[in-house]
Amino acid sequence: MRRGGGGGRGSGNYTNPCLTLHQPWASLLVYGIKRIEGRSWTAPIRGRLWIHAASKVPEEDTIKAMEDFYREIYAVNGITDIKFPEHYPVSRLLGCVEVVGCVRCDELASWEAVPEGVRLEGQTNFCWLCEQPKKLLVPFEMRGYQGVYNLEKKIFEAAVRGLVSVEGPMPVKFPFPDPQDPFSLKPGSISEGFSENKASGVEKSESLSVAIAGARAAATQFNKKD
Repeated sequence: MRRGGGGGRGSGNYTNPCLTLHQPWASLLVYGIKRIEGRSWTAPIRGRLWIHAASKVPEEDTIKAMEDFYREIYAVNGITDIKFPEHYPVSRLLGCVEVVGCVRCDELASWEAVPEGVRLEGQTNFCWLCEQPKKLLVPFEMRGYQGVYNLEKKIFEAAVRGLVSVEGPMPVKFPFPDPQDPFSLKPGSISEGFSENKASGVEKSESLSVAIAGARAAATQFNKKD
């Protein structure tokens, strides 16, 4: 399997790019519940990104923290019926999303063109903007790697035939600054016109603040155990 160089930070030569995520984040992305993939580095690709679940089994407290987080941020937009995955499988290729751009966290927080709940998802330096989730009817067992890497050809050829579209609780379409340029959503591309004094965050209730703190703690504790 060909791997992307530099932990996903390099330019790479990606034909069927894949990203390995811990659970429950991997399944939440493929199910269309998670619309922002947060990273400390910018997205090196545009287009289809395959999502693979890492081998670490998530703790029940971690799953609860993340499900509570998404319940709260969807409630900001009046959505209270969210069907979470029944299972969070590990060491499996789960499906794919379309990465349409990448912006800074502060840009996302101030971006009035997208729903308030989406703006609340940005909790890291860079936010990969994900649309059109699809899941595999039968997730494939495989190993993953760090960063963005290419799927093995035989895995890709089998997986692409087993995809089904997913309708998330609130699908989002991110508007391009330049509709003619599919690469126009990049860090700095939507910051023009933002006032430094402009309130960048959505007003947070106590329950929302607690859920955000819980999600941050879950991610931090999970990563420390690697």
